[in-house]
Amino acid sequence: MEVIMDVGILILIPILLIGIMVFLYVVPLGLWVSALAAGVNVGIFTLVGMRLRRVNPSQIVMPLIKANKAGLDVNVNQLEAHYLAGGDVDRVVDALIAAERASIPLTFERSAAIDLAGRDVLEAVQMSVNPKVIETPIISAVAKNGIELKVRARVTVRANIDRLVGGAGEATIIARVGEGIVTTVGSSEEHTDVLENPDHISRTVLGKGLDAGTAFEILSIDIADVDVGRNIGAQLQTDQAEADKKIAQARAEERRAMAVATEQEMRAKTQDMQAKVVEAQAEVPKALAEAFRNGNLGVMDYYNMNNIIADTKMRENLADSE
Repeated sequence: MEVIMDVGILILIPILLIGIMVFLYVVPLGLWVSALAAGVNVGIFTLVGMRLRRVNPSQIVMPLIKANKAGLDVNVNQLEAHYLAGGDVDRVVDALIAAERASIPLTFERSAAIDLAGRDVLEAVQMSVNPKVIETPIISAVAKNGIELKVRARVTVRANIDRLVGGAGEATIIARVGEGIVTTVGSSEEHTDVLENPDHISRTVLGKGLDAGTAFEILSIDIADVDVGRNIGAQLQTDQAEADKKIAQARAEERRAMAVATEQEMRAKTQDMQAKVVEAQAEVPKALAEAFRNGNLGVMDYYNMNNIIADTKMRENLADSE
């Protein structure tokens, strides 16, 4: 009988231990005691409800204690709703505390919206207190005299809490600053004007309101470096002259080809005319023979004609020699 009782006790003890562990998991008494000690009113049944809703009570109660100690007006339902929506409760509470200490107006609803939008709300609050410096890449711009300038700027920005949801990011700021630098340098008559007064770029670009529609407020734009690059104007003129040269050469080649074709055509015509002359000359002896037979031409007349032809050729040769 005693053996049976001992076996029953050995079986009962693990069951009791498992039951206690399950009870403490479902009913987080330690967390409830911590909340009471911190002066935060969180009911035990509220914690049990969080377990049933698959919410980690520690991720709600600990930020709630932190917010209560900082004097923030937040409740369990707000934190739990943000947790169920997929937000980072602890980071939102830290951002609210930082904003409260820095006297930055920030409500829980806006903070939660910023967090759910995918932005780091704590970093945004910190950036509102400690502005961030964004360095642009090297921006190439050309003045009116054709000289290229390579400019690098540093943009000091502060987060704008009101435009953090739906506002453009750093890439837009960099693109707009680059566009402003290109416009300002391009409107300068000489590149030396920019080298003498680089702050002219800063004033002009800053006055364009480049932070409109972005999540930042531009505090200053400082030119970090200005280098002289290539003579783009001279290079473009050289390229244009080379293109004009090639066009002129092509037209000259076209005219030469036409002249060669015309020459060949005239040679062909000359050959054709010479053939006709030879053909006509071949008819002369036939005509003379026919004249002799018909009695239309005498022998003396023929000799006189030959003498005239010979005399004519001699005169032509003398004229050529002179």
